[in-house]
Amino acid sequence: MKILIADKLSKVGLDWLAEQKDVEIDNKPGLKPDELAKIVGEYDGMIIRSGAKVTAEVLANPGRLRGIARAGVGVDNVDVPVATAKGIIVMNTPGGNTLATAELTMSLMLALSRKISPANASLKDGKWDRKSFEGTQLSGKTLGIVGMGRIGKAVAKRAASFEMRVLGYDPFFAGTPEPNVEMVKDLTEICKRADYITVHTPKSAETAGMIGPEQFAVMKPTVRLINAARGGIIDVNALLEAVKAGKVAGAALDVYMKEPPETEAEKALIQQPNVLAVPHLGASTEEAQEQVAMEAAENLVEALRGGEVRNAVNAPGFDKALPAMLRPYTELAQRMGTLLATIASGAVSKVEVIYRGTIAEMNVAPVTTYLLVGLIQPHMDQPVNVINAPVLARQRGVEVETITSSKIKEFANLMEVTVHTADMKRSAVGTIFGNKFPRIIALDGYHLEMKPEGHVVIIVNEDKPGVVGSYGSIFGRNNINIADMTFSRKMKSGLAVVGINLDQAPAPGVMGEVRSSNFVKEAHYLHLPDLPLDEQEA
Repeated sequence: MKILIADKLSKVGLDWLAEQKDVEIDNKPGLKPDELAKIVGEYDGMIIRSGAKVTAEVLANPGRLRGIARAGVGVDNVDVPVATAKGIIVMNTPGGNTLATAELTMSLMLALSRKISPANASLKDGKWDRKSFEGTQLSGKTLGIVGMGRIGKAVAKRAASFEMRVLGYDPFFAGTPEPNVEMVKDLTEICKRADYITVHTPKSAETAGMIGPEQFAVMKPTVRLINAARGGIIDVNALLEAVKAGKVAGAALDVYMKEPPETEAEKALIQQPNVLAVPHLGASTEEAQEQVAMEAAENLVEALRGGEVRNAVNAPGFDKALPAMLRPYTELAQRMGTLLATIASGAVSKVEVIYRGTIAEMNVAPVTTYLLVGLIQPHMDQPVNVINAPVLARQRGVEVETITSSKIKEFANLMEVTVHTADMKRSAVGTIFGNKFPRIIALDGYHLEMKPEGHVVIIVNEDKPGVVGSYGSIFGRNNINIADMTFSRKMKSGLAVVGINLDQAPAPGVMGEVRSSNFVKEAHYLHLPDLPLDEQEA
């Protein structure tokens, strides 16, 4: 097999590849997309980092190319949908940077606490000033970790060795807590109790700005914050204001909204005397680069040899192996998962799926997997697919129960999904119209008929005159057209559920207005892919 090295790769990875008798490598880092496009079809596999741009044009004539391995996490420089359509597996190495990022987090925490950077600058300036740089110890302090994935757990382990009390918060994790970590259910509790707060969540619609003005308002004035995860998880403007006002003792940043930083708020934040900022060094260690190089090389060769596919971010050809009758249900399942992920509050601990009708007699496991993709993807900033979704569900402590029953009324086939969190359960029922058109026909027991596509708003409100008109007028005032609306109520509960399809995405302020409307209990927005044109015309 021939493998192209399209970016600079650690010598450890190159040496391992050279030792493989069935592997021939060409080391050509720095190729431009047009140059890459001319030769990519000559190779069975390609290893990249963040430099190579594997665009649709590069993959237009992929020839014998079967796999792309990214030495690192992000695959923004690869057109994954095109690769999938061409049958090319794309893999990454998400675990290779874990220790490097965890150690950087501890380094930032220590440097911030002991004022290392300004003390160093002062001494280099010819001063001998000990009094100005009195710091604080980690021992006995409380660390709040937001996000208990691989990196969060690694930080917790290291913080414990510094004799810190560790609080953990993860809105999407319902598994077994780490030893010596007190898991809390509310971010506010972390903000109130912690002396240090470090974030390790993926960047998503739910986590963007999750630490903002409301959270800063309840923090101790001695708190210090660290962000070595993704820029924007901590609201930059709110952090700048808190730092300037002395509401926090300091902050350490390794990541930014755009890199290098472009916004005035981030530039101003970096210049604050009690802010320690470094240029995204999370994975910048010799060992981390060696590890991701080795993982990328080993994973690619194993896949090309026909062995296990590890850390794939796509699943080319998976759909084609499914019976034709099940394919529309995979589409329905993924959309139902995304919907339930949006309206459920807190970490999902259990998913119950009931299949009714003739599909109950088939192997529905792939459909359940697509449901998990939809359920997990909104909480991740890297692709979730049918290969990694079951693994991610297990890692997050999600129990999946599947029930099949041939008994059914009214519809030929139904799919009922219920998700459980610590505080609630939410459910949806879906079916397929005309053998290929997905529909949501019930939410939390309220019967309705909704197309799961485009810009979707779900509202729960008290069943009173004028309520629907009040938030309808909010959309109208903001020049947002309502394309479709479905409504269901229960006299006993006095509540109604409304599903709305909009022609465009509402600005965050618009949804805030809707939520603050009289008698509105909940209002959620999500975006789903458009259905095929023949569905829209049907």
